[in-house]
Amino acid sequence: MKTAPVPQLQTFLVLARLRSFSSAARELAVSRSAVSHSVRQLEEHLRVVLLTRTTRSVSLTDAGRRLVEAAGPGLGQALAALANVSAQPGEAVGRLRLSAPRMAVPFVINPVLPTFRLRHPRVEVEAVIEDRFVDIVAEGYDAGVRLSEAIERDMVQVRLTDAFRFVVVGAPSYLERHGTPQKPQDLLRHQCITFRSQTTGALYAWELERGRKTWRVPVRGGVVTNDSRVMLSLAESGTGLTYAFEPEVKEPLRTGRLKVVLDAYAPTVPGFFLYFPSRAQRSPLLRLFIEAAKELALRAVK
Repeated sequence: MKTAPVPQLQTFLVLARLRSFSSAARELAVSRSAVSHSVRQLEEHLRVVLLTRTTRSVSLTDAGRRLVEAAGPGLGQALAALANVSAQPGEAVGRLRLSAPRMAVPFVINPVLPTFRLRHPRVEVEAVIEDRFVDIVAEGYDAGVRLSEAIERDMVQVRLTDAFRFVVVGAPSYLERHGTPQKPQDLLRHQCITFRSQTTGALYAWELERGRKTWRVPVRGGVVTNDSRVMLSLAESGTGLTYAFEPEVKEPLRTGRLKVVLDAYAPTVPGFFLYFPSRAQRSPLLRLFIEAAKELALRAVK
């Protein structure tokens, strides 16, 4: 079989990432019918069905998923390499796609991207912020940012921040009305602002530890959300207790708007890490981003 045509493959990868013919057409600056025709040509060339199409959605077949996983990172690096040919000596040109959770934004994305863009103005960075666990290979990302416990073992990990704690916090007004919990089990009698995972749909059980003993407390309360900013705002208003990572609540703790409870049970996690597939290690753009992130993110958490 002849090698698959690169333009059709590139169109397919964009469509696989966006799962929408209209969105893919806008990104590629072509018509919707041109996207459909290009993918159909690729399917005919490969003699397999890559997409399942309905009037409302687009999904990948098993063959389509395997093609994305095998060809996505390689094609991205090849296109970046071609772009680099037209750059001035020593100038970085290309595109990086990054995935990060919301809680990493103030400590990794915000401190790193402005400086990185000043140093490398011809590198386009797409930072997608969402809290679900992302398969960065299947979805066409160059790298992701996560806590180490959420990273697959076959990924390369680069530390970006020091370790930090997760803490249970509440407003003085709430603690005056409801009392202060003294042990993890006490949380079951308190109003807790709970978090629903975008990956599993389940409510998050608060994790606590002391010495070698650990607890996963299935807290409940009158509010469920998937946004840490909402959780902290409600906690400051006295609505209930919430669970947050300590650097995020440094200012309200300093001013007394929030107080840590169960301090002796606060668990420590290793910190934020940048992760990527081993085959991407030699990407020059990713290497430049790693250098900037290691330099700048560590300062933001302190």
